[in-house]
Amino acid sequence: MCGIVGYVGAQSAQDVVVAGLKRLEYRGYDSAGVAVLADGGLAAARKAGKLLNLEKELKDRPLPAGNTGIGHTRWATHGGPTDANAHPHLDNAGRVAVVHNGIIENFAALRGELAGRGHDLTSETDTEVVAHLLAEAYSSGGDLAEAMRQVCRQLEGAFTLVAVVADEPDAVVGARRNSPLVVGVGDGEMFLASDVAAFIAHTRDAIELGQDQVVELRRDGATVTGFDGRPADVREYHVDWDASAAEKGGYASFMLKEIADQPKAVADTLLGRVDGSGTLHLDEVRIAPGVLREVDKVVVVACGTAFHAGMIAKYAIEHWTRLPCETELASEFRYRDPILDQRTLVVAISQSGETMDTLMAVRHAREQGAKVLAICNTNGSTIPRESDAVLYTHAGPEVAVASTKAFLTQLVACYLVALYLGQVRGTKWGDEIRTVVRQLSEMSGAVERVLGTMEPVRELARSLAGHDTVLFVGRHVGYPVALEGALKLKELAYMHAEGFAAGELKHGPIALIEEGLPVVVVVPSPRGRSVLHGKIVSNIQEIRARGARTVVIAEEGDDEVVPYADHLIRIPATPTLLQPLVATVPLQVFACELATARGNEVDQPRNLAKSVTVE
Repeated sequence: MCGIVGYVGAQSAQDVVVAGLKRLEYRGYDSAGVAVLADGGLAAARKAGKLLNLEKELKDRPLPAGNTGIGHTRWATHGGPTDANAHPHLDNAGRVAVVHNGIIENFAALRGELAGRGHDLTSETDTEVVAHLLAEAYSSGGDLAEAMRQVCRQLEGAFTLVAVVADEPDAVVGARRNSPLVVGVGDGEMFLASDVAAFIAHTRDAIELGQDQVVELRRDGATVTGFDGRPADVREYHVDWDASAAEKGGYASFMLKEIADQPKAVADTLLGRVDGSGTLHLDEVRIAPGVLREVDKVVVVACGTAFHAGMIAKYAIEHWTRLPCETELASEFRYRDPILDQRTLVVAISQSGETMDTLMAVRHAREQGAKVLAICNTNGSTIPRESDAVLYTHAGPEVAVASTKAFLTQLVACYLVALYLGQVRGTKWGDEIRTVVRQLSEMSGAVERVLGTMEPVRELARSLAGHDTVLFVGRHVGYPVALEGALKLKELAYMHAEGFAAGELKHGPIALIEEGLPVVVVVPSPRGRSVLHGKIVSNIQEIRARGARTVVIAEEGDDEVVPYADHLIRIPATPTLLQPLVATVPLQVFACELATARGNEVDQPRNLAKSVTVE
């Protein structure tokens, strides 16, 4: 999410930075800005909306010419997409400018301390505190890189920071923790960006920054240190992608890149949600705890992939809060005269925040007096604005039409909502919540492990490219995963694909089983739901006895399924309710690879749109 560009050299900094931001537009953003060092001072421009708005501002009110500058395209997190919240952010004297990706978790405490020292902060962002902290640190030492190191040691969270100061017109300083930042090495010029796409037109020589490192750029090179000031080792490399591939991080499609982005997206959605004592604090959920304690029913409304996330949310909400929970297709919701009142909590899930079916469900729910909590990935979009509360997923933009990382982050958000309701209502003890949050924090690594074992899945997908039908079955939370796997195959491969609850096979769908038919089975953990595990093993035997080709997704150590699996896909052992976070990933890779083998365009499937703004 967000795009960062920094430049120092002989060219016009404004031109280089704006061109770089254009090449980062694919990342998604809702405001943009630049800052240029010139004539012993610092000049900045920033505008909400697309880069065209910023370019018009720069044409109407030109910045002075300079050879050092920074720029940013912002995907809003703290504060809406406004001119005031756009980056760069400056200190009160207008001598320091900062751009930032990520989330600073302790910004509220730092903001309070700065206000107490007389600083006037004018935006709603977490970023602005960094500009003021840098100004303080710089004033005491006169070294921007050292000031950056001092500030980074005060910050908690994940962040990429890039800054300039008027007193050092030939320097750009950046810092990285848990968020990407790469250096471009030119001839008498240096670049800094969140993605090589920003500078690939100028140089293909790059330096990859490591965790907790600060880089100081000058025209003739880069100096990299750790946050502690010690010299740091760096990896130099040459980019051999073309500009189009660079935007995709070297992947053949945005969908593949977004599948690979999922470990970070899952981790980002958890950032800033838990305080030092392990208590959940969902800052965007501004429904009073007293109101939530009076809730007697939860209704989840969503469409498509988001609906499958809502089905999984039902399991978590009912298990952790003991509240009855219904999951409704948003397109059907208001037309069936649902029973809602002031004690109903409606959870509306939408990646874009503009899904018309879901928006109309939200409006109907509020008309009936229900409270509405939105789970959304797009700050300032319509559904969050018209809801009583919102939990943003922080997945970053998703370019491919078929949802991948948005789905996993929706799941994480649903788990957080369920835990928060349990915390507020007293149905979960603090140590129980801390345990689940710890387990959630481990899921990023689990997803990473799954992604590292996907080559056999790709080979299997290619071998099935000539088939016309694939069936998916699952039990418990594996049932929505099966539905999602089937949906992905429909969206991308244009194949007949159906998902079923495995227990329903004998009630009709087993008639579809025939020789050679691929059937994907999502197997629950034998530890968490042993009774269901035994039943689904029986289902696999029934399927295989009729000649089907079984593709079994089972956790590591589950040997009981081995004799009945024609193809076995292993996933890490996880708590039962969290298994969808790892079980879904092979199905995404499977669908993407199979569709590619059939010659389909995976980023833009036929007849589909990313944001469905009509009913």
